[in-house]
Amino acid sequence: MLLALDTTTEILHLALVRGDRAWTRRVTSGPGRGHSERLIPALDALLAEAGARPADLAGVAACVGPGGFTSLRIGVATAEGLGLTGLPTWGFSAFAFRAEALRRAGVTGPVWILLDGQRQEAFHQRWEAEATEPAGKHPVADLSARLGGEAWWAPEAFAPAVAAVLPAGRITLPDEGAAMLDGLVAVARRVSQGAPENPLTPFYLRETDAEVNFPHAAVHLPETLRKGVAR
Repeated sequence: MLLALDTTTEILHLALVRGDRAWTRRVTSGPGRGHSERLIPALDALLAEAGARPADLAGVAACVGPGGFTSLRIGVATAEGLGLTGLPTWGFSAFAFRAEALRRAGVTGPVWILLDGQRQEAFHQRWEAEATEPAGKHPVADLSARLGGEAWWAPEAFAPAVAAVLPAGRITLPDEGAAMLDGLVAVARRVSQGAPENPLTPFYLRETDAEVNFPHAAVHLPETLRKGVAR
């Protein structure tokens, strides 16, 4: 049984996948540390729903970002902890996850996936069958020039901020929650066919609060974090 999880936003997404069957859960827990309180209880409830135990897990796939710094670390740390027990682990980006959800919802053609970068910024990446350029981060106010009039999608909670700048071109989903869970199951099945990656590498695009509020603290960050922030 494969566990898939995404903690990169205020919405916690979980899936258990066994063959053609899947059990999913979507929990609104608030930003940051809310996931640390709800992730394990939600996983326990999902395992019970599937009639399974932690010992039945055969691998874990986790979203590695970009996303909220604390929320992202909770998901990656959980996956790494399970990896220490001997489970194979895989990582997938927040963009690949949403792109899979859009495909399964019938969205075709080029589309920009826009995610909340906080501080009035957006993480962005253009997708067709695959990503067509590296992920980036820009102020929301600059998105019009960046997107060049192409279609875009953003999560329901973030879309109004984007629509204020880009009133046209928005793609909406009839049931965003169901589409995200379908996408999580699909992307987990796909990445689990490749070689396991352990430890998982968080995909940071936003500076840490320490760097913004205490610039001198950046020099004390672990080397792995400083490299990730530079992406």
